[in-house]
Amino acid sequence: MGIFAYTKIFLFIEFYFVDKEYKKELLIKFGINLRRLRLEKGFSQEQLANELGIEVSQISRIERGLINTSVLMLHSISKILNTSEDKFFEFD
Repeated sequence: MGIFAYTKIFLFIEFYFVDKEYKKELLIKFGINLRRLRLEKGFSQEQLANELGIEVSQISRIERGLINTSVLMLHSISKILNTSEDKFFEFD
């Protein structure tokens, strides 16, 4: 295998074996940031969901860390809230 193929496989395996507790913690922290940013911008869950064309319950589940969201959804949320994507990952 070439170096590129090895690197891609290595990164995939490393990502795949992330601890489940760490994933849960990450989703919860992400959700807390989403809620904070949404409220700072003056959006209700319903308003944000309507802008995104999704169910309010999906926003609620993301904010509570119950479900993961896609990169595309993150991009759409950041555009609607007029903030950068990295703000969702600032974990203090």
